[in-house]
Parts: sequence; structure tokens; C-alpha cells
Amino acid sequence: MQLAVGWWFLRAGLDKFLAWPFDASWFVGGATAGTSLGPVVTPFAGDAGLAFVNIMVPLGQTLIGLGLVLGALTRLAAFFGAFLMSFFYFINGETGGWAHGVVTGELLGLLIFAMIATLGAGRVLGIDAYFHEWTCSKITLNYGG
Repeated sequence: MQLAVGWWFLRAGLDKFLAWPFDASWFVGGATAGTSLGPVVTPFAGDAGLAFVNIMVPLGQTLIGLGLVLGALTRLAAFFGAFLMSFFYFINGETGGWAHGVVTGELLGLLIFAMIATLGAGRVLGIDAYFHEWTCSKITLNYGG
């Protein structure tokens, strides 16, 4: 599941970079107006804020995807994935996405990221597992356990 979600976000981020320039003005400036997250998001509709969002969304999606695929900083990547998905879920839902119910793809993505962040993912395979094993062996050597 970690690999599938990682690939999902990695591809979304890379697609935005490959189709550069990415423009989030429709989402930040227009779609969020009148939603519960509008007061949080609409300040980024200005020139500097929009430029920040236009870079951070594809960069964040790419780094989150890489983190999950490689198993590097897995919990941190999953936390930021859940953070990003919460914006997508509430803003898309409040602008008509909940017309057929509140269980949407964004909610499922949010729940998967939350599950990865809370269930200790990354300790079996990947870079996190390697560092965990390495630090445990160093502690054992240093303290004679």
C-alpha cells in the first residue's frame, strides 16, 4: 500500500513538473472561496503566495511520493500527504464533490496516508528500516546489550 500511494503521489508531482508551468490559481483563488478552508487558502492567491503554491504542490507531491516509494522519512511523508489530501478533500467536497456522498477518493487517500503515518510503516523495507537497524546495532555495540 505504501508503494502504491507513493507512486500515485510521485506520478502526480512529476506530471506537474513535466507539464510546467503548473498553475494552481483556479484552486487557490477561485475554488476555495466560500469553503471552510477558504480563509486559510485564499491568502495564497496573491502573486507571491500563488508562486509559492505553484512550486510547493508539485514539489511536495514528488517528495512525498519519493519518501513513500524509497521508505525514507516515511512517517513524515505520510503526514504531509495527509495534510495535502485534507485540503483536496474539503475544498473539492465543499465545491460539489460531495454530491454523491462524502466518501470520495480524496477521503480514501487521506485515510491511507493517516494509516501509514500512524502504524509504523517504513520499519520493514526501505531506507528507514536500514537506519533503524543501523542505529540499533550502534546502540547495542556502544552499550553492550
